[in-house]
Formats: sequence, C-alpha cells, structure tokens
Amino acid sequence: MRKQQQPLPIELDDKAAEGIYSNFVLSTFTASEFVIDFARLLPGNKKAKVFSRIVMTPQSAKSLYHLLGNTIGNFEKQFGEITLPRKNARQGTQNIGFPTGYPGDVEKDPSKEN
Repeated sequence: MRKQQQPLPIELDDKAAEGIYSNFVLSTFTASEFVIDFARLLPGNKKAKVFSRIVMTPQSAKSLYHLLGNTIGNFEKQFGEITLPRKNARQGTQNIGFPTGYPGDVEKDPSKEN
C-alpha cells in the first residue's frame, strides 16, 4: 500500500506575494546548476536590470520546464493560443514585452540627425 503524501505547507510573506514583473529572461548553466535571471527592459532604456536570480539543480530546472509546459497548456485550453512576436528583421531580436510603436518609445531616424 502506498503512503499518501501530506501537503507541503508553503509560506508566502507580503513582499514575495507582491511579485516581480519581468519581461526579459536570461539563462545559463554549468554541470551542476542552472541560473535564471529575471530582468526588466523598459522602452527608452539601453540596458535591462535583473530583479531576481534563481539558481537551481538540473533536476529542478527540468521539473520547472515540465510545470511551465503543463501550465501553459492549461492556459491555452482556457484562453486560446499564446502567440509569440515575430523576429524584428532590423535588429534580429524578438520584441520582449513591448509591441513595436509603444507610446513614448520614439525611434530616431538617423537620416534626419544633424
């Protein structure tokens, strides 16, 4: 007979409950760990700022991968497919959270500079 697992109590303090907004994620790995940096890139800024770094074992990273896949699948069943932005041909990168032409994000035309 298999013993039923008890629910794991989770503590969530007020600061952690607020969450951290991130629209830019970087990741790297070594033989023993994965490092995931959650950053924010705002229109007009030339660099992203990392607000949280998560370091985990390869096994935990793979568990996170499966958890996100299942969660995204459930989201799409309820709300429809999530579409990703196409690559920006001029920059060769994807938009990361901001649509092209975001209000206040004015791109200068180099041919009109003095």
